[in-house]
Amino acid sequence: MNPSTSDALYDRARALMPGGVNSPVRAFGSVGGTPRFLVDAHGAYVTDADGKEYVDLVCSWGPALLGHSHPEVIAAVHRAVDHGLTFGASTPAEADLAQLVKERVPAVELLRMVSTGTEATMTAVRLARGFTSRNLIVKFAGCYHGHVDSLLASAGSGVATLALPGSAGVTEATTAETLVLPYNDVEAVEEAFRTHGEHIAAVITEAAPANMGVVTPAPGFNAFLSRITSEHGALFIVDEVMTGFRTHAGGYWKLTGGADDAEHPWTPDLLTFGKVIGGGIPAAALGGRADVMNYLAPIGPVYQAGTLSGNPIAMAAGVATLTAATEDVYRHVDARSLEVSEALSAELSAAGVDHSIQRAGNLFSVAFGTAENGVRNYADAQGQEAFRYGAFFHSMLDSGVYLPPSVYEAWFLSAAHDDAAMERIHAALPAAARVAAEAVPVD
Repeated sequence: MNPSTSDALYDRARALMPGGVNSPVRAFGSVGGTPRFLVDAHGAYVTDADGKEYVDLVCSWGPALLGHSHPEVIAAVHRAVDHGLTFGASTPAEADLAQLVKERVPAVELLRMVSTGTEATMTAVRLARGFTSRNLIVKFAGCYHGHVDSLLASAGSGVATLALPGSAGVTEATTAETLVLPYNDVEAVEEAFRTHGEHIAAVITEAAPANMGVVTPAPGFNAFLSRITSEHGALFIVDEVMTGFRTHAGGYWKLTGGADDAEHPWTPDLLTFGKVIGGGIPAAALGGRADVMNYLAPIGPVYQAGTLSGNPIAMAAGVATLTAATEDVYRHVDARSLEVSEALSAELSAAGVDHSIQRAGNLFSVAFGTAENGVRNYADAQGQEAFRYGAFFHSMLDSGVYLPPSVYEAWFLSAAHDDAAMERIHAALPAAARVAAEAVPVD
């Protein structure tokens, strides 16, 4: 086989950057082979440096809700660029985007714009500690909240893909202030509060975990977390970086009823957002109760700052994206997501592959060897037959379908996934299912 342009680009990149990438999962470490270097993206498709086109089921890990290069988003960005790239000062668009978020997520009384999801969760944790004057944070194994030192203990996503227990460079003193519990385990949370309740500043969780594959919260679990934190004077932080404005116009909180759920009402004290909120340009935010948010500088004693926070280009993209994300968009994405996940399951079943499909709204993932009980927590995710995914992934890639290059990631669709894109996905699935069935563990 002749070397591809991506091969040459990867060789060059490895000489210039650690591992040749700027985010670990891009290196194809868990699926093998050469990462594709992408040079163009429109609608439901991406094109690599060799000119091969793929139906995209990554969607930039979520932001491309409307599809790539959506005309209204591109036009808004062009208008903003004409006035300058960054000012280091307040702009009207910051309040425009904040207003849209508040309208969609009533739990957000005040909002602070930042640049990345990691920065949002880092600030939320610092704010919780400052507001409560407590130090301990409770998180769940397999939930990923960015590469914040105190939250990398037993994280999912890239850490799971690389089979690392955490990260070098994170001190024992830092992780000692984080309690890591099994996800969906009410008894473990109750015991943590019995033992450490007066020292717990906050519980942080993904609204629906999507970094150990997708895991659905057990009925009432988020409501339970909301209730027990309130009872003990701690805060409840819900990370909607993945699910926010993607699973529903108001995120997973609104999708599942939130404060309106008759049986299990729940309202976070703080929420973090990313990905869709920036429409494809780096932007993120944290928001929540006004009394908590007002602990942030310049009003309160908890310091946070960012030169590019509220960047006018990102704000323009975010406003355009949320404005264009109508109910019809969510209905389309929901329907296409269900269609792909059901077709995936049908083909794997036909090939005799034990599996479960994990769902949280229109996010889903596949877990091999888990048909009996599905995946309820990180231990279940780690126990799956992950060796089957590499062969499955490359078969789909060869057929022109670009999947997440890790079994621990969610699959994403967009409003641009039309009938032609779906036909290519359907056509690729049978062969991929067969190679998954034939895969064997590698020593």
